[in-house]
Amino acid sequence: MKQSLTLCAALMGALMTGGMGAARAEEPAIPVGHLATNSGETSSVAQAYAQGIVDSLDHINAQGGIKGRKIAYETVDYGYDALKAVATYADWLKRLKPVAVFGWGTADTEALVQFVARDQIVFMSGSSSGHLTDPTGLAHPGDTAAPYNFFYGPSYSDGCRGLVQWAAEDWRRTRGANTSTFLQDLSKPKFVHMGDNHPYPNSPMAACADYARDLGFQVLPPIRYSLKPGNYEPHCRELKASGAEYVFLANTTESNVALVKACAAAGVTAQLMTNIYGWDESAIEAAKEDGNGMVWVVSAAPWTSAAPGMALVREVSKASDSRGNTVRPAHYIRGVCSAFLMRDAMTAATAMTGGVTGANIKAALEQMKGQVPAGLEGVCQPSTWTSRDHRGSTKITLYQSHYSNGQGGASEIYATNLPLRPDWLGW
Repeated sequence: MKQSLTLCAALMGALMTGGMGAARAEEPAIPVGHLATNSGETSSVAQAYAQGIVDSLDHINAQGGIKGRKIAYETVDYGYDALKAVATYADWLKRLKPVAVFGWGTADTEALVQFVARDQIVFMSGSSSGHLTDPTGLAHPGDTAAPYNFFYGPSYSDGCRGLVQWAAEDWRRTRGANTSTFLQDLSKPKFVHMGDNHPYPNSPMAACADYARDLGFQVLPPIRYSLKPGNYEPHCRELKASGAEYVFLANTTESNVALVKACAAAGVTAQLMTNIYGWDESAIEAAKEDGNGMVWVVSAAPWTSAAPGMALVREVSKASDSRGNTVRPAHYIRGVCSAFLMRDAMTAATAMTGGVTGANIKAALEQMKGQVPAGLEGVCQPSTWTSRDHRGSTKITLYQSHYSNGQGGASEIYATNLPLRPDWLGW
């Protein structure tokens, strides 16, 4: 309801001209759509990301918007249903006429790729699918170009590549394998992908498996488990029987916590790893000791960080928590980084012919080099996009969780900058 009121107020303000000709008309508002998932399989992480977007837009508007123009956004909870997301987009196209859309899931984002390209509407998604990184479609013949798709941070594929790179080094270090013979060793470490048979968990599967083979892993057939938490005992027995030493969990936190608990009870000792939405502060508290040792990708500073930019994050957070008591998870801060990168692109677009249009926002994003939004220094990773490559960042930072004596935490254990390999673009 708050978002709808924000939209109506902004649009009404844009139409008002003032009495007796003495007052100048307000600058028209900038229409923006926001597809959120506050229900559905990934809601445990989606809600935080969506709140980061909403709070950021409210804060930006409170600070004067984009050169005096407010952002008139409309939030729709599409329930992680790709068909509803497409229908919402079609409605917005006729009614709202957005220049940009903040999206969430992989299935819905990929379903809209060709539409947003046709309509020249920038789509900044929560999904980090590697399939969205090729704006020309030339990297792999037959692939769909995604010229209007952007996301903050590394792709799911690059995140998983960073994890298996760490795993290869961990194997050599902990098992004493000789680097020169690692690739020829008949007892190669075993790697397995676990996740639902769904566009989001599947997104990095082939790319990550290919790189794991390059690093000397034996890649096992994937093990499927639902995004909806259930009885995972059979899956854990299958994992244990496989002999896998390193496991990539491709689902989100809620199902991952349930799996971790079931596998701990089953005596699984494999090293578990997961993506940016697969683990967080709440997962550490929910899994307790069963989650010890989990390694996962982190692409923004945590709430406890002393980075200078956290002062702005805490101010943004007050948009929905005036007392400042809520501890925000990493997903919220990713939403903040995404929204403020959009702010910067819209601001740059105001100086272009035609002003704040989708095409100009796209051009502004593609001119960014190492962009960190002003005020968020030390919080958001630098972002660089070009008209031929939408991999905004290939810096991979890994944390490892720990829990003891009733308290949980995490520590950074690894960081790497992956190369912008041409064969990895769009994959």
